[in-house]
Order: sequence, then structure tokens, then C-alpha cells
Amino acid sequence: MRRFDRLERILALDPDRDCEEIYRLLAEYEFPWDITKALEFALFRTYAVPRIGRLLDRTGEFTRSAQKRYDDTVLVLYEIFHWGTTSDRGRQALEQLNAIHGRYRISNDDYAYTLSTFVVTPVRWIEQFGWRKLHPSEVRALTNTMRRLGEGMKLSGIPETYAEFERLFDDYEREHFAFDAGGRRVADATLDLFGSWYPRLLSPAVARAARFLMEPHLLTAFGFPQVGNVGRKAAEAALKVRAELVRVGPVRPDTRPVGPGPMSYPDGYEIADLGPDSFHHYRAKHRAKQTCPVAT
Repeated sequence: MRRFDRLERILALDPDRDCEEIYRLLAEYEFPWDITKALEFALFRTYAVPRIGRLLDRTGEFTRSAQKRYDDTVLVLYEIFHWGTTSDRGRQALEQLNAIHGRYRISNDDYAYTLSTFVVTPVRWIEQFGWRKLHPSEVRALTNTMRRLGEGMKLSGIPETYAEFERLFDDYEREHFAFDAGGRRVADATLDLFGSWYPRLLSPAVARAARFLMEPHLLTAFGFPQVGNVGRKAAEAALKVRAELVRVGPVRPDTRPVGPGPMSYPDGYEIADLGPDSFHHYRAKHRAKQTCPVAT
């Protein structure tokens, strides 16, 4: 397979009808590392909205079991995007996602902003650090895929185009980003998690490198010190060098990719396993109430 053969296949598909197939080709073959990193930063950004960061801090999941919280998120999204929103596994994963979120009072606006991060952050990341640019048809397909995710989450007022998502994204951050101690704790715990994936001596450097990729308004919202231009440009240059190496390197083979290898489930998982322990405790209590015999 030649370097741009898969792009030709993508452009032969319809970005409206075949959007989820196009997204799978992008996320699992063309830009797997880039989209994974972009979505990590997408979720990270949401902590800078005080309502979201405060809620996540209150659950305690990021301080008690950050790796499992990360794995659960990755796996739920993988099941939805890999199999598709209309597949049995995709619908089951959507139901699990909705059940987990359903225990909390989360505004439609916060959901819509979070969805916009899933659209805008990958597109901007690939525009800056990808081994090639995205075609407008690919941007449309990615947008439509996330619209389907939003529909499966029963959101209202979902933007219809990438430009509308981008406007929502920028406006929401400008209006709602602010410092909150809970959001800062969740951000620190997440950076610690990112560092834990590397040898101990490198962990602090990983956290610093992540901050070099954050915009000034995001750093301000978390109360992080602003980074110098030299460090920022060095981090960006390293990612651009990686992109060039990927561009001239071997093409990812056209075989089914291996799914995520989560640390929290070494023996495998079922979709019903995914979610925080407090969620499973809540579901067990709810079922017990439903099956409890009624006294007569």
C-alpha cells in the first residue's frame, strides 16, 4: 500500500452517509496516535470549566483511580467509534455512557462544549502536527460522527457544521474558563497519570512537556505558570519532526488494528464493567430495590 492510497479510499466515501467508516480509518489507521493525544487534551480542557472540574473533583475518581477512569473513558469511546453508533456494541456503550452520566446534573451546554472539544481539538491538532492535512471531506465526516455521538447522548442544539462547532468551542472557553481549585486538582492528577506511563525519572518532564502544548488561556484557567516561547517552540518542533518521520515511514498495514490495551483490565472486559466503582455500586443498589419483594 502506498502512502496516500487510504486517503483515496476515504475520498471515495460519502462524508454524510459513511462518516463513521471514514472516522474509523482516520482514528485507527491514518492518525491513531494524533487523535488519541488530541482527545486526551480535549477531555483535559473540560476541567477548566469550573462546573465540570468541580464535579469531577467531587467524584474523587481522579485521585483514587485515575488510570481506571482514563481506561473506562477510552474503552467506552472505542466501543462507540469502532463498532458504530448503530451497532449492538455501539448502542450498549452509549447506554453505559448515558447511565454513568445520568447520575449527575450536567447541563446540556456543558455536554455540547465537551462534544465540541471532540470535534475541534483533533482537527486543530492534525492541522498543526499531523503528517498530512485533513481533506474538507474528512473534517465533515469527523464532524458528522461526533454529531451522531451527541444524538446518542440525547443532546439538544447540536451544531451542524465544523464551523459552528468551532465557534461554540472558542466562545465557550472565552466565557466559561476560570480557575477552580477542584478543576486544578483534577488537572494535576491527570498530568501525574500521563507521567506515570514513563520511567520515574521522566515523569516530571512529561508533565512539563504537556504544559508547553497548552494555550495561555488554558494555563491561566488552571493557575499554571505561563511557559516560555523557547520551550513551546521546542515541543512543537519535536511533534513536527515526528510527523515528518511518519510521513516518510512505512504505511500502517491494512489489517484490523488492535484495540486499546488498558492497564485496568489485563484479563479483558465487558462493556457493563466500564465505569467508576461508585456507578456499579449505585446500579447494584438500584437493581436490589427493583427486585425487593413488596410486603403485603
